[in-house]
Amino acid sequence: MTLRTKFAIAFAVVAGVAIAAAMVLSYQAMAGLLKVNTEQTFRALVDAVGTEARRVDLSPRDFANPAGVAAGVVDSRQVLAQVLDGTGRVEVRDEERPPIPVTGADHAVAASPTPGTQAEREFTVDGERFQLVTVALGGGRGAVQLAQRATETDRLLRDLRQAVLVVGLVVFVLAGVAGWITANGVTRRLARLTNTAERVAESGRIDTPVPWAGRDEVGRLSAALRTMLGQLLRAREDQRRLVQDAGHELKTPLTSIRTNTTVLRRLDELSPEARARLIDDLDIETRELVSLVNELLELANGQYTDEPSEQVDLTDLAHQVADRARRRSGREVIVHAAGDTVSHGRPAALTRALGNLVDNADKFAPGTEPIEIDVCTGRVTVMDRGPGIPPADATRVFDRFYRTSAARGLPGSGLGLAMVRSVAQAHGGEVFAEPRPGGGAAVGFTLHA
Repeated sequence: MTLRTKFAIAFAVVAGVAIAAAMVLSYQAMAGLLKVNTEQTFRALVDAVGTEARRVDLSPRDFANPAGVAAGVVDSRQVLAQVLDGTGRVEVRDEERPPIPVTGADHAVAASPTPGTQAEREFTVDGERFQLVTVALGGGRGAVQLAQRATETDRLLRDLRQAVLVVGLVVFVLAGVAGWITANGVTRRLARLTNTAERVAESGRIDTPVPWAGRDEVGRLSAALRTMLGQLLRAREDQRRLVQDAGHELKTPLTSIRTNTTVLRRLDELSPEARARLIDDLDIETRELVSLVNELLELANGQYTDEPSEQVDLTDLAHQVADRARRRSGREVIVHAAGDTVSHGRPAALTRALGNLVDNADKFAPGTEPIEIDVCTGRVTVMDRGPGIPPADATRVFDRFYRTSAARGLPGSGLGLAMVRSVAQAHGGEVFAEPRPGGGAAVGFTLHA
């Protein structure tokens, strides 16, 4: 069963329950009012005859030429009327309507001297049940018999039930149609999104356009699917660039190693100095290759994202990185910091990012000038006195494998600053590269405290 059909059935069922409840309550109320109204009308006519009989001396002849109350009795279409004389013989009746059977009790009322005396009973004619009231005219002048069909109320109620049922069925069908139309409007957009998702799954084309679906929940689903596909497309593009750039960068050390391996076949023909240079070159290229592969794996896997967050003292972290850099390079590293902390940080990732900045400064700013680390309100800056970074390269130095023209002859993978940017973005921050007053570069990142 499709979602559209389920919606239509649900609408119809809910509408049907509501209609049924409303119809039952309406029927009960109308049935009660109808019964009360019918009974009150009949009793009012009976009381009117009794009152009139006590007020004036009525006789059967008054009903032969009716006027006033007598006319109301004879001309009533809802009540069956018949007039008896003092002996109980029928004097006046409607020949087109069935006669009312007369019993001994009716004779007694007709002969009663007291006007308004009543006797009640039920009788059946041609399968119809009647309620009869015989009212004495008084003075032994006769009586008026008033009969009401007991089945008349039942017939009216039966007609009412049929009308209620027909109306209920019509409304039920209309509710189903309205449910179908409404469901079609909702599910049509869902069907388009489903078709889009199926096309993406079958073809693998994540650049497939997602149809706009409004501003409701379906629209939000459409926007979420569009955003998700856009992120997947960017991720695939990043992956493709990473593979292409990595392949390009790997060619250089691999070519060098292959060349040196070819030379090794003639190792006996080389002088001791050439052998030493060859082995040193192999060692350097192998180290570069291992470093490049490790950095590629770490950057591709995003290992820093698996590290739990905790409060990190950036001042202590800066001193640790500075101490390690001094031991490795013998270069003076000065730290300017005053107890700055970040509440949600990943210590290992931040240490690696700051270490990469210090290593880059040591690599691209040779000499004895000290490297400086400045930590201030979530902003970490590494400053050197090297040649600086050209303004055109200030934003591109953080791209994977990108190198400035001055850096292309130096060792390195070109991934260090890319990893710095990834770590900064993972902490809600961003990177920057600026010229340092007096010469050199100021490169760093900001963190969201």
